[in-house]
Amino acid sequence: MQDFSQLSDNDLSELLRKDEEPAFREIYLRYFSRVYRAALKRLNNTYEAEEVVQDIFCNLWKRRKEFSLSKGFDCYFSGAVKFEVINRLAKRARQAACKKELALSFDESDYSTQYALNLHELTEQFQRSVYELPEKCRLVFRLKYENEYTQREIARELNISEKTVEAHLSKARKKLHDALANLSGLLLLLFIR
Repeated sequence: MQDFSQLSDNDLSELLRKDEEPAFREIYLRYFSRVYRAALKRLNNTYEAEEVVQDIFCNLWKRRKEFSLSKGFDCYFSGAVKFEVINRLAKRARQAACKKELALSFDESDYSTQYALNLHELTEQFQRSVYELPEKCRLVFRLKYENEYTQREIARELNISEKTVEAHLSKARKKLHDALANLSGLLLLLFIR
């Protein structure tokens, strides 16, 4: 088996064009951290930097048959990072502009129906409905939606089975839905994720 770690960039490029997966793997191992650091430095976001690296290496593999290396992989990846980052920043700018445009296109009259309902009154009505739940059901509901416990954590905390937790949550949702049906489900979407 050939030792790809000793090959030059041009040799790896030639082998890549011939569908040699070990050559691609060597390129990936050799340049991944540099490409990632360059993307992270420009984007300041680990998730986006990882996506940039993934896109660059995926594109390299897709284009391997017609790939031609002129100045080495350092130069190639430097340009690829710059191109991907510019695309992402342009996409961010377009999204921000769209959001701004959308926000400006709505005036107060567009929100008149939404704001006709007083959020404070809705919150009080919701809290009253929660308070009217049976004690154990209310406790399970609050642990789930106010304290963000998982069903398993609730079961452990209250020393009951997960099925019982599930039953309490189902009962709470149904009672709240019935109690707040006149609010057309909007309220439940605001309070219950």
